[in-house]
Amino acid sequence: MSERGLAVDHTTVWRWGQCYAPEINRRIRPHLKMSGTSYRVDETYIKVGKSCKYLYRAIDKEGHTIVFMLSAKGDVPAAKRFFKKIMRADHRRLPFSISVDKNAAYSEAFTSSQDEKILPLDCTLRRVKYLNDIIEQDHRFIKKKVRAAQYFKRFHTAERTLEGIEAVNMIRKGQVKRLNRNDVMGQAKFVQSLFQIAV
Repeated sequence: MSERGLAVDHTTVWRWGQCYAPEINRRIRPHLKMSGTSYRVDETYIKVGKSCKYLYRAIDKEGHTIVFMLSAKGDVPAAKRFFKKIMRADHRRLPFSISVDKNAAYSEAFTSSQDEKILPLDCTLRRVKYLNDIIEQDHRFIKKKVRAAQYFKRFHTAERTLEGIEAVNMIRKGQVKRLNRNDVMGQAKFVQSLFQIAV
């Protein structure tokens, strides 16, 4: 920026993040590869202000992100909302199984979601700890970025920033069609093309 004679404050970069992070997340969705049918669902803690909020995340057995949701609570209604969000994802196949940890809210939310025909009736809920190791490892990348950002002051700020972190993570993991996970230049050009910027 200085080479172009522009002075950029750190708050300007923050505003760019708040503006463009949700937009990148929205625009990459049509370009994502279809997910597998075996889901891994888990939640992790994200510090917002003086309290911890719940970041729900769903990936397939290959480690590809399906959806994520920041929630103030980690109860049954929040788990049901997350299942609804999973089923609205454009790049997901119908789940054959959903693996969760020992959180009691998932069992009730799963049964209720099947009764309300949100989840398919032939989908099974698996509560096997080792199956969720892959999503526990995937949390690390997100948590590392959150720590670098020195956490968040407001829920809305956290939500928008996490959309950008998750979107970049999906690109980095090679979830975009016809784009190699090791092709860094190709990934940069892809993001530019989303906003119709000449490359």
